[in-house]
Formats: sequence, C-alpha cells, structure tokens
Amino acid sequence: MSDNHENVAVEEEAEVHFEPIVKLEAVQVKTHEEDETPIFKMRAKLFRFVKESNEWKERGTGEARLMQHKETKKIRLLMRRDQTHKICANHYVTSDMTLTPNVGSDRSWVWNVTSDSSDDCAGAQTLAIRFANSDNAALFKEAFESAQKNNADLKVKPTEDKKEEKVVEETKSEEKEETKSEEKKEETKAEEKEEKKEESA
Repeated sequence: MSDNHENVAVEEEAEVHFEPIVKLEAVQVKTHEEDETPIFKMRAKLFRFVKESNEWKERGTGEARLMQHKETKKIRLLMRRDQTHKICANHYVTSDMTLTPNVGSDRSWVWNVTSDSSDDCAGAQTLAIRFANSDNAALFKEAFESAQKNNADLKVKPTEDKKEEKVVEETKSEEKEETKSEEKKEETKAEEKEEKKEESA
C-alpha cells in the first residue's frame, strides 16, 4: 500500500488570477492640516460635560496640538484620538475662553467653547483636559494663553489697516482738490491776461 501511495502524482494547485471588474484610483485624503504648523504638542485626555446627565464623559486620549495657519496665522486647538485619529476637539482659541483649574486637580483645565467642530459633538461645549502632571498642564496653559493673544492681535490688525487706508484715501482726495484749485487759478490768470490784451487792443 505504501508503494502505491508513493507512485500517486501530487496534483499541483492551479494558479487562478482574476482581473478586477472596476479599477479604483488612489484618492488623496486631505486632513486640512497641510497648511498649518504645529506650535504645541502634548498627550492628554479630553472630557466633555453632559448637562442632561450632569457628568463628565471621556471624549478621547491623544495628542493635543495648537496649529497655526501659515497664511492667516490663526491658531486652533486640534486633538485626535489615538489609533482611530477621529477628531475629539477642533476650535479656534479665542480671547473669551478662560482656563480654570478642575476641582481638586493641578493637572487639569476646564473651559467653555462656543463653537467646537469635532466629529461627534459639534457646537457649544464645556471641555476639560487632563495631563500627566502639573508641569505639562502649566505648559499647556502658557501656550493656550499665548495663542489667545496671537488671535486677538490678528483681529486688531485689519482695523489698523483700514485706518491707514482711510488716511491714504483722504490724502489723495486732498491732493486732487489742491491740483483742481491750482488749475482754476491758472485758468483765471489766463483769462485775465486775455482780457487785458483785448482792452489794450
């Protein structure tokens, strides 16, 4: 029996190749972070206060980043969850936000957001962020307040530019009026000369 088994030819597996019916092209996915520069990065845990149940709910753990736009220079807070990379915090850092210490913790901050554009909970939110230690929390506060000042200064600049534009426009209009008055004076002088010539003739 063993000899018969040795003589049996082992069938080779057939190599079958199927061409795909539809060919999909690679799609470039934009994160909207291409035009931004991270000016602060630190791992943290984010929480959201739920008014209905009067409790804090965890939104995710990941890297809290302050991102500055290369052209507008505006700074926003962006945080993505580990592994899934889903956004759990996404809002501009405005001057009306106040970081207050979380009750009984020196490594956690609480603040209110009028408009947060994260994946699951958009709109006004009360957020809390917790860091590994008090030193990291202090660094975040410093960077956050610096971002607030930066964004506030950006709002002031356009009004100053407008003032400068108005001054330039006013000076231009004054120059036009001066040139018009000079032209009128020259015209009157020319008319007077012609009148004198006619009188002498």
